[in-house]
Amino acid sequence: MRYGFMKYRSESDIIGKVSIPSDSYYGIETQRAINNFQISGIRVDKDFILSYAMIKKAAAITNMKTGSLDKNVGNAILKACNDVLAGKLFDQFSIDVFQAGAGTNTNMNLNEVIANRAIFYLRGKRGNYKLVHPNDHVNMSQSTNDTFHTAIHISTYISISKNLIPALKTLEKSLNAKSKQFSNIVKLGRTHIQDAVPMRLGQEFSGYYGSIAKVRENIEKASKALLEIPMGGTAIGTGINAPLPYQRNIVKEINRITNIHFIEAKNKFKIMQNQNEEIQVSDSIKDAAIAINKIANDLRLLTSGPRAGIGEISLPEMQPGSSIMPGKVNPSIAEMMNMVCYQVIGSNHTIEQAAEGGQLELNVFMPLIAFNLLFSIRIFSNAIRTFSDKCISGIKANKKAIEEHVSSDPELVTALAPYIGYAKASKIARVALKQNKTIMQVCLEMGILDKKRLEKILNPRNLV
Repeated sequence: MRYGFMKYRSESDIIGKVSIPSDSYYGIETQRAINNFQISGIRVDKDFILSYAMIKKAAAITNMKTGSLDKNVGNAILKACNDVLAGKLFDQFSIDVFQAGAGTNTNMNLNEVIANRAIFYLRGKRGNYKLVHPNDHVNMSQSTNDTFHTAIHISTYISISKNLIPALKTLEKSLNAKSKQFSNIVKLGRTHIQDAVPMRLGQEFSGYYGSIAKVRENIEKASKALLEIPMGGTAIGTGINAPLPYQRNIVKEINRITNIHFIEAKNKFKIMQNQNEEIQVSDSIKDAAIAINKIANDLRLLTSGPRAGIGEISLPEMQPGSSIMPGKVNPSIAEMMNMVCYQVIGSNHTIEQAAEGGQLELNVFMPLIAFNLLFSIRIFSNAIRTFSDKCISGIKANKKAIEEHVSSDPELVTALAPYIGYAKASKIARVALKQNKTIMQVCLEMGILDKKRLEKILNPRNLV
């Protein structure tokens, strides 16, 4: 058939006939999804497609080994899977992330593309499913319900391992380097955004470094839960249509392909009914976003000014900050980091709501969970690397401003409290503030200890 200049082929299902571009490797279920779900314009994540192709490849190998799948058909499927894994067919995966529940559309998109590509290798005509059938051959011994869960686990684990963890380690390294670089700079500490006792600028940054090290460890620990996968559970966990030899070997094939040690779920019903592992991982990523968001906010406070703010550090100048105020430069990288953190935190809430919405033997909102998990990991990893490279690594200390703040710190009086008592120390602090004098000046005027002893007690370096 022809419509305009484009050629079409016709395919049928239980609902009726649909016209599909003749040169497309996808089939009728994919075309229906494309027609029905013009929602966001956002396609399913490439890493997710790659993970799904690994599953299809592993299933084909296992089905051939058990004798369930003809080797000529199986080998053609393997070639098709390898093409997907090589990135040759990504244009064939154009279904919106907001699609029919459970991810059947995505699974069938893989099944159809792989089937038609396998038909190509068998010198057949696209749509001739007598040669290779999307359901009977590519989807053999599988269901959307066990493969989609598995694809979430595989793609999320790989993305965390290859992208998020290295990004966090880079940030750790940058913050640790700054804590050492600033180890001899004594500055004014602050609590309640008010003046507090002195500390070292390096100590402040060591707190940031320690925070990132902790959340990174928590993500690594949480991601290990993803290593348990429900392959062989098929529709609801009973293993229907998946022969026992297949169930016993499919995870081994996935491990050979991914080079990761996944394990067969002890309780497939539990994994297929719930998203405990996804929530656990998402929560750990959210905690990292909260920690980094706090650091970004602190940096914006510490660099505020440059004349009328705190101005104790300078961030790298990356771009002009105003369309109307000449010469203005803003903490743009830190602001970007804030926005990404808010998005990650919001995505976590979406994942929690989607997980809570599961019913009985299945959660139909798995596509939403997959999208938000992988999207968060992608933007968070990129943002963290940018934050580290273009902000943290170039931070400089404004020693003049820091010294001025420390010398006028009224809370230096805290060091005197053990010698003169809290009440008397409070009175000295109030006088210093009202008269705009240093603690040393007030103490000398009031005759509180001798100058030499006061200099020793009030020396900021002795207090950190």
